[in-house]
Amino acid sequence: MGVGEEPAAPVGRRAREVCERGTRLYEAARAVLDDHARALEAVRSALAPLKDELVARELESIPVARLKDATEGRLRLAAVEAAGFTTVRAVHEASRYELRRVPGVGAQTADQALAAAHQIAAAVAETVSVRIDVDRPEPRTTALVVALHRLVEAGPELRRAVDTAGRLEGELAELLPAARPATGRLRLALAGRSRREAALAATTRLSALAAEAESAGTGLELAQASTDLLRGPASEIEAWVDFELRSAEYYSQLAEVSAHRTDEAAAEGFLPSEVAERVRAQPLDDTHRRVSLRGYQSFGARFALAQRRVVLGDEMGLGKTVQAIAALAHLAAEGHTHFLVVCPASVLINWTREIRSRSTLRPVPVHGPDRRDAYAEWRERGGVALTTFDLLHTLPAPDGDGPGMLVVDEAHYVKNPDTRRARSIAAWTGTCERVLFLTGTPMENRVEEFRTLVRQLRPELLPGIRDSDAVAGPHAFRRAVAPAYLRRNQQDVLTELPAVLHVDEWEAFGAADEDAYRAAVAAGNFMAMRRAAYAAPEKSAKLQRLRELVADAAANGLKVVVFSYFRDVLAAVGSALDGTALGPIAGNVPAARRQRLVDDFTAADGHAVLLAQIEAGGTGLNLQAASVVILCEPQVKPTLEHQAVARAHRMGQVRPVQVHRLLSPDSVDERLLRILNDKSRLFDAYARRSDTADATPDAIDVSDADIARRIVEEEQRRLAAEPAG
Repeated sequence: MGVGEEPAAPVGRRAREVCERGTRLYEAARAVLDDHARALEAVRSALAPLKDELVARELESIPVARLKDATEGRLRLAAVEAAGFTTVRAVHEASRYELRRVPGVGAQTADQALAAAHQIAAAVAETVSVRIDVDRPEPRTTALVVALHRLVEAGPELRRAVDTAGRLEGELAELLPAARPATGRLRLALAGRSRREAALAATTRLSALAAEAESAGTGLELAQASTDLLRGPASEIEAWVDFELRSAEYYSQLAEVSAHRTDEAAAEGFLPSEVAERVRAQPLDDTHRRVSLRGYQSFGARFALAQRRVVLGDEMGLGKTVQAIAALAHLAAEGHTHFLVVCPASVLINWTREIRSRSTLRPVPVHGPDRRDAYAEWRERGGVALTTFDLLHTLPAPDGDGPGMLVVDEAHYVKNPDTRRARSIAAWTGTCERVLFLTGTPMENRVEEFRTLVRQLRPELLPGIRDSDAVAGPHAFRRAVAPAYLRRNQQDVLTELPAVLHVDEWEAFGAADEDAYRAAVAAGNFMAMRRAAYAAPEKSAKLQRLRELVADAAANGLKVVVFSYFRDVLAAVGSALDGTALGPIAGNVPAARRQRLVDDFTAADGHAVLLAQIEAGGTGLNLQAASVVILCEPQVKPTLEHQAVARAHRMGQVRPVQVHRLLSPDSVDERLLRILNDKSRLFDAYARRSDTADATPDAIDVSDADIARRIVEEEQRRLAAEPAG
């Protein structure tokens, strides 16, 4: 074959071998699609009765007179209503025969009434959200959790395998019949010219497709997906335990399967159509990502990529971090190797853990005494460098091209252009083609701060950013600044998500924290170990993160309740918040006084903070005004945490509740979590669940003394083998 010539198309025996390989690939792809369809149908079948009940409940609250709205007032309903059909539900569940038996109701009226009721029911079905209550499992929700478990257990690789199978099935379904004449020389000779040319082209493409699939390991990918989908159903206990440990993944699958409709304009931040269309057209490669995205999260990552230099201002709790990681993962798939994240010291560990768990990217913390070595290693090997605002100026300024993307978390920290941290960020943004600022603070309330951020990102937009846009309302402001700003609110996009969002906030010990912790371990004082992070309040990393969370909540007008087992920790929190918090609610506070504190908290206009001892505030009180819960330390009894969160997350709560648990790595906190999250404990708890266990939390909790002794001994051994500092 000469240089530049096309390889000869397989003919005869070679063509038959190519078609056999293509057929095997087609059958594997088809099997994955069929298995996936059956798994989805199992979820939909389990979901249907739950959704039907919610729809019926909604229709029960709608008076039958509303049917006129669906027919523009043409429907006469007096006779229908007089016959006892007083709600839309009653009409929706009636048959045509039943309605026609009503005196004064003819065939046309019956048909119109039923059609209008079905139309309203369909609209309601698009808006209702099924909640899965882990504390009150019943047969129907159990069936749904078991069906979802199959999809969740298969992991994000399943989505890639299904996408691959879909592409292959579509192309192979056309290529295989077209290539068939080439499998025999006589058959090919008898085919007409156009069919002969099509057959040869098809076998060439089939051969290339089979080779590509073999090189990419597609056969193994499809086989693994089918294996995952064909596993026997999990036991009820196994499914519920898994749901408790990773409920967000279950809800993500549920939203995808149910195709729950959200307000598209709200999910896209009320962007103008031309910007939204550009963002939708932006591809998002998930090769280096280990987590599925919600629709609005995918849009946020695409926005960062399509618009290049932007502020992502989603309300707290919507997953700005994972959207940033998705954008980095896409750029890594395109060949970019170096990325930089700048954040407050209080969230550096969280970023490290999130990057490691949600992507295949390599986090490189550039922090502490070895930061220059870490920075040099990052420059040489690549990855995601993570550093803080206060250390950025100590790193060598970039020479030439900057990283593939610069991410600045809590970007409102650089609102003052005269500060050193703002100047350091400006030096880096000037070298980066792509910059992503993250902030949960609503910029429409702080237009001058927004101008400061945009000055570093898109200075050409500054003349068009006016105070009058903010005065006109948040939607008008967001449209005006659409090229550089995207914000979504919880109430707009979390309608199908769990009512409780759990976030673990990992904060490394400072020097004073660690000294107090080591002293407590040496003394074998378990309780002192648990609160060592607050021993030096002015230098406490946990308190610093708590202040940031409260400030975010204040910026969004959210109420916060702070729980701790220890009164002295609550006292430190109260001082850190400058005495603005209510409480604390503690064991020695009379019941009437506790209720007055809750009433004052509930009645406060907008943001407020309430402090409570977890054993005193976690039972008997209704704290549903709170939509942010902060746990100062993990509890020995997980039921204490569940009861405390349940005070806020209960009937009447209209917003998702965010639960932030403050944790210190390499400490009693991490060991407690490892023990309490152990699946065998949870299996035991569910297997033994009974009225007694539900009524008495101690009935399913491990012994406090056993846990304390075990952790103290383990920490004493660890620290004895590890030098201080």
